[in-house]
Amino acid sequence: MRAISYNKFGPASDVLDICELPTPSPAPGEVLVRLAVSGVNPSDAKARAGTRPGVTKPAFERIIPHSDGAGVIEAVGDGIPPARIGERVWIWNGQWQRAFGTAAQYIALPSDQAVALPEGVSFDVGATLGIPGLTAAHTVFGSGDVAGQTLLISGGAGAVGHNAVQLAKAGGANVITTCSAAAMDRVHAAGADHVFDYRSEALAHDIMQASGGQGVDRAVEVEFGQNVALLPEVVKPNGTIAAYGSGKDMAPVLPFGPYLFKAITIDVVLIYLLPAGPRQNAIQRLHSALSAGSLSPAIHQRFDLVDCAAAQDAVMTPGRAGAVLVNID
Repeated sequence: MRAISYNKFGPASDVLDICELPTPSPAPGEVLVRLAVSGVNPSDAKARAGTRPGVTKPAFERIIPHSDGAGVIEAVGDGIPPARIGERVWIWNGQWQRAFGTAAQYIALPSDQAVALPEGVSFDVGATLGIPGLTAAHTVFGSGDVAGQTLLISGGAGAVGHNAVQLAKAGGANVITTCSAAAMDRVHAAGADHVFDYRSEALAHDIMQASGGQGVDRAVEVEFGQNVALLPEVVKPNGTIAAYGSGKDMAPVLPFGPYLFKAITIDVVLIYLLPAGPRQNAIQRLHSALSAGSLSPAIHQRFDLVDCAAAQDAVMTPGRAGAVLVNID
């Protein structure tokens, strides 16, 4: 099979190579998926670059990157019903703690990590449902229904944030969102009730006004470190912050008093580690929204497999409007 792989850390164009590798066989409990599309995420590019603290070399001798993707099941291992053969599926955690991910013609992985696509959902959309889709669904609905609540979603123009805005609005929430000034119209169109420039000096005041002076029930946060002082100003007592990122400040100083005296819950979300129950709930939320037409994941750019290095560079480029995909065939 054709695949993209690397065996050392470095710039994408230096270490990612097109290669031929043996097509894997599904082990007991696994399925073999012929991939149509691979989804690229910032975590894939960061892992390939070797930027994770304390990690000095790749965990495996050769790595096929990317955890997200979509395709068709071509074979099953022992214990898996043959009826799954021919099923259109999307992939989650394809390369999490495994050597071979979705930047290849085939992937063999545990059966439950290949989720049947709802009828009418494209492979392109399926390849966005792993990291950005599940993160959005869990950060919005991780504590249950949001109808009648006020949610603050930071980074509403990003792949996760844009999905989260749509899901929260469809779930009946009053949606307040931050983004860059250039992205405001796009975020409004996704369903946000109020959109503010994240650079605004009046941001806390504006958020409180948009919440009717009550504060927000739940904050979906992409840059926890940068907003660590703002959040207790705008979150209600007993509210929750679902923080899934803090890339610009990975060692924030927490002003404990303001958090304490509002009894704010900080829910740190790493979607790779989501337990089975919450993951299944997030999957159901995504499928329901797709079937209802209330979720339309944005696609920013597509690349061919041979251009995987450019795809990984693109996913790290500020200002992108949606997911980056790699066409396998």
